[in-house]
Amino acid sequence: MVQTATPPAERSLSEEADFLKLKNFDHVHFYVGNAKHAMYYWWKAYGFKPVAYSGLETGNREFASYVLESGHIRIVVSAPYGPSSSLAAHHLLHGDGVKMIGLEVDDAAQAFEATTSRGARPAWEPRTETDEHGRYSTSAIHAYGDVLHVFVERSDYKGVFAPGYRPLDLPHDSAGLVALDHMVGNVQLGKMNYWVNWYHQVMGFRQLRHFDDKDISTEYSALMSKVMENGTGRVKFPINEPAEGKRKSQIEEYLDYYMTPGVQHLALQTGDIIATMEKLRANGIEFLRVPDTYYDLLPERVGEIKEDFARIRELGILVDRDDEGYLLQVFTRPIQDRPTAFVEIIQRRGARGFGKGNFKALFESLELEQEQRGNL
Repeated sequence: MVQTATPPAERSLSEEADFLKLKNFDHVHFYVGNAKHAMYYWWKAYGFKPVAYSGLETGNREFASYVLESGHIRIVVSAPYGPSSSLAAHHLLHGDGVKMIGLEVDDAAQAFEATTSRGARPAWEPRTETDEHGRYSTSAIHAYGDVLHVFVERSDYKGVFAPGYRPLDLPHDSAGLVALDHMVGNVQLGKMNYWVNWYHQVMGFRQLRHFDDKDISTEYSALMSKVMENGTGRVKFPINEPAEGKRKSQIEEYLDYYMTPGVQHLALQTGDIIATMEKLRANGIEFLRVPDTYYDLLPERVGEIKEDFARIRELGILVDRDDEGYLLQVFTRPIQDRPTAFVEIIQRRGARGFGKGNFKALFESLELEQEQRGNL
């Protein structure tokens, strides 16, 4: 067992050490109740291409698993065959949810040593699997809740995903999703700064943004959020916690139904949000809708944009501008029956922010959803 050491001397949160040299997100691994159904959802609704499978037919007696890709996004969905596995326990507690966030590195052993020596709790030590396609190495540490960060070293592996998976070749109709922009985690009241410091000290991340309860609030509820990113800016982890309010915030609702901290949403990038939205709506994806009064003020607030304002209003797309450009974003309803994880679709036209100008309208829309569920 690797011994944890005292974290290094405090650095400013705006600095980063970048000792991990993360290349990018490698994959997002959901534990689900029915892998075939989840695969079909991401395939037919979001336009992902199923590329690999592991299960009884490949010698995997514990769980069924599918790998899907869209652009540079890779999603894995796995479900247990029996009631006594760790997958079954995870699903019983959380419903469908993100268990592992894969991060691509050059050296999984070095990443493990660097993070555990700074205080990370190990999940598994460096290990290497091999097959006819080469060597695939991983290691993993615990993050918030039951989430693991898995360091993936695949430069010597030429297979479709990992040993134990066989290729799939199924036709698909892409919705134009190309990259994972960021992943948001929800933590308990009072724990945001703990995890911000954890990412800073253990992972070498820096703080990119800070939103307090004045930025993200309505008449009834509020939350606070800080955005952590690695040295290249390719891996971003906003961390949310609830703030005091008159009623229950969306973060508290998430924690009530997910039972622990966890991944709240995946933000998926597109190069053409209008085309993507048209496809996703036709495929049956349900989106949050802000009041129409939002669009009456939009041209004056954001100025000139390349997109047609009438189409923006029709499709329910939100727009925000910062010093570097603007962004367009839209949020789905929860992707399972429990009001927990959801998806954000985002297109960036220079902006590096997270839609601060949209927070109030978005939260009012979320509160309407909570009220309908009896959870506000």
